[in-house]
Amino acid sequence: MGETETKGAGRPRSAEKDAAILQAALELLASHGYTRMSLSQVAAAAQVSKSTIHLRWKTKADLLTAALAALRMAEAPPASRDTRADLITILKDFAATVERVRGMALIGTCLAEEAHTPELLALLRERTVLPRRTLLRQVLEQARDRGEIRPGADLEAAVSALLGPFYADYMAGRGGRMGWAEDAVDLALAGLRPTDT
Repeated sequence: MGETETKGAGRPRSAEKDAAILQAALELLASHGYTRMSLSQVAAAAQVSKSTIHLRWKTKADLLTAALAALRMAEAPPASRDTRADLITILKDFAATVERVRGMALIGTCLAEEAHTPELLALLRERTVLPRRTLLRQVLEQARDRGEIRPGADLEAAVSALLGPFYADYMAGRGGRMGWAEDAVDLALAGLRPTDT
């Protein structure tokens, strides 16, 4: 039996069922889009009853925001104090996470649904995008403190420059290209080096 947690009175909730439902919801969101997916489809994919889902989440939006919340990024990889290596590690972990959850389709769906279900994009941003940006910015701040990056450099722009090639390569049909993370880091760090006076 998997781990369980109790929610109010009655039988304890199954963590395994919860995980299966959330994973099925993410997969269907990515493959079908928000409006075309149904709780019945989620139930079938997760091999649970529809009432099992309704006991946990009241609406489709409620379920999907919970599923997006479950994507909360894991802790940062251990820092080595090697700026280049740390940035590459974070970018590769980011790419692996996006591929594991069919993230590009998920991002597209959340963007397409923004006008009707803005909480989907807001939660995706809060739970996955901003924490990843924070990790990259922290590595850059530490590098700046060590004198590897010039004072006053726009670190938010640098973070965007580090992440941008992943999305641009995907849109250009070059997604999954070997060495993209190394190329992005080398290009960003070249623009951030202290200038000789």
